[in-house]
Amino acid sequence: MNQVIIFHLAFPITDIPQAKAYYIDGLGCILGRENPQALILNLYGHQLVAHTTMSVLTPQRGIYPRHFGLIFTSEADWEALLERALSQQLPFREEAKTRFAKTPLEHRTFFLEDPFYNLMEFKYYRHPKAIFDSSEYGNIGDI
Repeated sequence: MNQVIIFHLAFPITDIPQAKAYYIDGLGCILGRENPQALILNLYGHQLVAHTTMSVLTPQRGIYPRHFGLIFTSEADWEALLERALSQQLPFREEAKTRFAKTPLEHRTFFLEDPFYNLMEFKYYRHPKAIFDSSEYGNIGDI
């Protein structure tokens, strides 16, 4: 099976122009289709769909349980997105840091928060096996 599988995620927004400014101008997504109720965005080859809602959106207390993001297989690509986020002055929910340093689970991470309180985590694992394996370790996130 040599298919490319693309991840799809839909999430709420309240303002199309504000979402475009954040995701396209800020984060670097590529705009796909658009209508007055939704945007389709390309984030590193994955489909994000931002749907407008009339519901009041509120921030989470912490980064758990709800967030989404990407795992980079190249540290240089992770650093490039970090630099873009800094230069575009995107709001960080958590600054870049290293979790589980000097263990098989070591990874670099940072969290961004969009204007609609959607949280995104971007990671780079020092040891790729830790992405899905290393079941002998119970550490997940900061808990």
